[in-house]
Amino acid sequence: MARGSTTTRSESDAAESLIGRGARIRGRVHGDGSLRVEGSVEGDIRLAGDLEIEDGASVTGDVEASSLVVAGQLTGDVTSRGPVTIRATAQYAGNLGGSEVILEEGAAFAGRIEAEFDLPAELSERTGGRGQGTRQAAGR
Repeated sequence: MARGSTTTRSESDAAESLIGRGARIRGRVHGDGSLRVEGSVEGDIRLAGDLEIEDGASVTGDVEASSLVVAGQLTGDVTSRGPVTIRATAQYAGNLGGSEVILEEGAAFAGRIEAEFDLPAELSERTGGRGQGTRQAAGR
């Protein structure tokens, strides 16, 4: 049902695996490389690499990855060490944490976003020199 392949995009890229259209996975998915989901996964996903959920695909479970792009359906909490992009075609429900969050216009989002950021200099001066903050935003 799932097939893996090694691509040679650059030396820094790890192996990319694919869960193809029509494939259904039930259970936890763990890996050192990246994963592209075109089918459906019911269970948590923990990756050292990147996760991409294609338009028409679905994931139900918590996600931990280096970066995340959602164009399909995702229900669960996300922890990303890098950027998270929620495409216009996406339907997302859950709490979201990442170094950078991009929510495209038209995406369906229900949950909370938590991200760290650097404050602009003028705001940093008003907060006693603290140059970082945590921002939480709720969406519906």
